[in-house]
Amino acid sequence: MQGVMDNCGVSVFANIQLATESCPTSYLVALAAMPEDEKEHLTEELLDRLLASSRVEAYLDEEHVTDRKLTDYLYEIMDERGLKRADVVRDSGLNPTVVYDIFSGKSRPGRDRAIMLAFGLNCSLRQTQRLLRLAGVSELWCKQRRDAILIWCVNQGFDRVAADDELQRLGEKPLLS
Repeated sequence: MQGVMDNCGVSVFANIQLATESCPTSYLVALAAMPEDEKEHLTEELLDRLLASSRVEAYLDEEHVTDRKLTDYLYEIMDERGLKRADVVRDSGLNPTVVYDIFSGKSRPGRDRAIMLAFGLNCSLRQTQRLLRLAGVSELWCKQRRDAILIWCVNQGFDRVAADDELQRLGEKPLLS
């Protein structure tokens, strides 16, 4: 699996930004080992296809555009893991009403709440990034200190409490404050 370099020296692997100088290759290995059904076309590859299309309809007909909703994705992960919403509430540390409103589509989570949901759903790094994208917030980026810690915690399979402990230990703001 090859990445595409953007003009800032950042490799974009399946919509996950990795700084080539400052991120361990273990992230690249984890992405390369990802099951095929979790891989998506690179954004750059899709952009090239769109720009090469003679008509926008030709691109749209190839089904590269998604109308996937955050709520659908949350239920998909929850069902895949055999979780109940009460499990997500408990493991995320979020208020039950907040979780209900997000799952019902009444509200959109902010970035930290979306990350907490990802921990509550026991998401992989790939799923966490997708959840953040669907929530309309920025993805985790390993050039940011706090994000790098969170990426490491997700990759290690930490729960939200352990991730908060790690953030506090390293002098960063925990998710649940």
